[in-house]
Amino acid sequence: MVRLELRNASGEVLAQAEHTQEAMLCAYRVYEEGDQIIVSCDEATHLWVQMDETIPAGEVYIPQGSMTWTVPFGEHRRAYSPAAFVGGRHIAYARPMTAEEVAVRRNVAGNPADLRGDTDFYPHATANVETRGESVFAARNVIDGLRHNISHGDWPYQSWGIGAREDAWLNVDFGREVIVDEMALTLRADFPHDAYWTNGHVVLSDGTEVAYDLEKTGDRQYIKLGEHKVTWMRLERMIKSYDPSAFPSLSEWEIFGHDA
Repeated sequence: MVRLELRNASGEVLAQAEHTQEAMLCAYRVYEEGDQIIVSCDEATHLWVQMDETIPAGEVYIPQGSMTWTVPFGEHRRAYSPAAFVGGRHIAYARPMTAEEVAVRRNVAGNPADLRGDTDFYPHATANVETRGESVFAARNVIDGLRHNISHGDWPYQSWGIGAREDAWLNVDFGREVIVDEMALTLRADFPHDAYWTNGHVVLSDGTEVAYDLEKTGDRQYIKLGEHKVTWMRLERMIKSYDPSAFPSLSEWEIFGHDA
């Protein structure tokens, strides 16, 4: 059984839906700060979810059998469509993923539902810096599935910004073991406002480090990793180009593989 519940800040259940195969929630409510959507499943830990009609559907891994998704409010909304979370009617969707879906090679880092701060669902992106602490430069933006990168700032041009820090790092936690073999980086390409990184390192949880080079382009740049069983990966030691701009940024980080 898979369940969806909309709860307010006091924990009161305002709307709910459940089904053996797929739960489809329609909530008649103007969202208020503190509202949360609770997704749970009796058996499966891999779910296919859509948290709002404006957010792409995607995979989540819920090791505890449930996830708590807080509706973004205030400044946090800048990283989402202006149509997100507004009005008096909202939908959400969840279903268990099949064994075949979990076994197939895919982007195991992708999670449009990821939120800033601590979460109980994965994949989850974190970093040691986010420019000015703004949501449009948050770590979660690099796994949200959007690669629009010819500008910067509000949706759909949200990215990970490093605030000119030379020691910036970015981490993706998968929440379980996955087998990876390749990754792709999409740099933000708002040139000449942006600079870019010429090279960097990716550290894998199994102790492997892979150095990579990058070009000044807004296209995906693929990097072979070899086959590794990992629980997290981290980008670090990235070197900025000689461009006068102080703003290299990352729009999307895709990691290809399958569950172990």
